[in-house]
Amino acid sequence: MNKHNYQIRAMTCQELDIAIDWAAAEGWNPGLHDADSYYRADPNGFFIGLLDDEPIACISTVRYDDQFGFLGFYIVKPEFRGQGYGMAIWNTGLDYLDGCNIGLDGVLAQQDNYRQSGFKLAYSNIRFEGQGGGDAIDNAAIVTLSELPFSDLDRYDQPFFPTGRSDFTRHWIGQSDGTALGILQDGKLAGYGVIRPCRSGYKIGPLFADSAEQAEALFLALRAKAGAADPVYLDVPEVNSAAVDLAGRYGMQRVFETARMYTGEQPELPLDRTYGVTSFEIG
Repeated sequence: MNKHNYQIRAMTCQELDIAIDWAAAEGWNPGLHDADSYYRADPNGFFIGLLDDEPIACISTVRYDDQFGFLGFYIVKPEFRGQGYGMAIWNTGLDYLDGCNIGLDGVLAQQDNYRQSGFKLAYSNIRFEGQGGGDAIDNAAIVTLSELPFSDLDRYDQPFFPTGRSDFTRHWIGQSDGTALGILQDGKLAGYGVIRPCRSGYKIGPLFADSAEQAEALFLALRAKAGAADPVYLDVPEVNSAAVDLAGRYGMQRVFETARMYTGEQPELPLDRTYGVTSFEIG
């Protein structure tokens, strides 16, 4: 590694598009409008490594508060791998999250490397791919999230994440070309989901619901927003058998898996009500 010509610094919001492009090249299929939402979560939590002013490495280490952070976008351009540039930016990111329980969704083959930095396996997530279109169930309980007070959504979302993420959630549900729906029971929010356009097709995430029936109704309503020729992706915690069954029932196929890992104790989250992960990149 040429230490003298290698610089690591915080990204600008515009430079986050570089990380999005690299993630797309690695097959992670990020959303077309994800960058602004990600940056809202923590404007200081994205780092870029430059060799002779050329971007060659990146990492995101979003610090949600003093207790929890999430690591993603750990990418080094292929021709610069194995030379120490990645480890340098990795350590910069971990230093930024010092004192936090850190989560990540990593490729299964890298688990041993993550363990060396103190990460422990919690469970696996499965990415499923299916087709868009289809008929949504006619359900008067399904509403557009923008019709509801944001405080209702924020209150519902909080148990699904280790700490507050109000700014991110507000921006996420308002993404351009996306659709955010909720489902009500007795006048109260009992689940919600978002579908957004990605480099390839559409991705549903999150998909949270109090019951499998509500999750299915939301899934069908969201899937119907994509065209019949469009691929649709859903990232499911493997430990939620009802979510795995939902994907299988509609002909979705496993594409790949990730390892959800934490440096501290696994947060107590309602995985039995998590039918779709929000984002592999920032949790």
